[in-house]
Amino acid sequence: MSRRPALSIIIPAWNEAEWLPRTLAAVQEALSGIDRNSEIIVVDNASTDRTPQIAQAAGCRVVFEPERRISRARNVGAAVACGDYLLFVDADTWPDRALLQATLDALDSGEVCGGGARVTFDHLSHRIYRWGATAWNTLSARLVLAAGCYVFCTREAFAAVGGFSEAVYAGEEVFLSRALKRWGRAHGQRVEILETPVLTSGRKADWFHPGRHILVVTQVLLFPWSLRSRRLSWFWYTRPRRH
Repeated sequence: MSRRPALSIIIPAWNEAEWLPRTLAAVQEALSGIDRNSEIIVVDNASTDRTPQIAQAAGCRVVFEPERRISRARNVGAAVACGDYLLFVDADTWPDRALLQATLDALDSGEVCGGGARVTFDHLSHRIYRWGATAWNTLSARLVLAAGCYVFCTREAFAAVGGFSEAVYAGEEVFLSRALKRWGRAHGQRVEILETPVLTSGRKADWFHPGRHILVVTQVLLFPWSLRSRRLSWFWYTRPRRH
């Protein structure tokens, strides 16, 4: 009988045939240099392209979730995961070996129950987006909030806080970060934002005008309850037709 995997990497994916191969290659390359039992789980969130076939061909475990809700897709992946450590990576995000090792070191310490990483983008053409990325990284470090593209935690802490909130259609990583911080304080542990960065796609900067990004940020700040509405969370569920 094989040993229980120590690390489960969960990748939610909706119509990610274009981007998923690069992500899986990056994750597998990162794992290849680390002596750790692991598994990669791709959650097919009702894709209509070849997303599940690509994941299967790469040797990943594939599970299906028909409801288009990011938090639910993440939770479904966690429910079937075998690892003591859970790592959630977006399908357009490319962690490297150094980041993966830093993540494992943090969790192995017994002092960290979860966290994230500083975010860098492969391209951001407009200075507004570059300012926004800097602002997010500053806020993330100060308030200890993980970015959704890279979130890690122990299974124990994840289960104790009830996983990602399925009451919202977006921003679930912020709610999880807060819940993990509360749990960690009660158990002598902390949430940590790693200095080792994670590289992710700036594709939304190509898809949407800066004005739309500003509108979404304003909406979330002034009306956080809007994240409970699928219609008002359109930004996270919409793509230009050409993509």
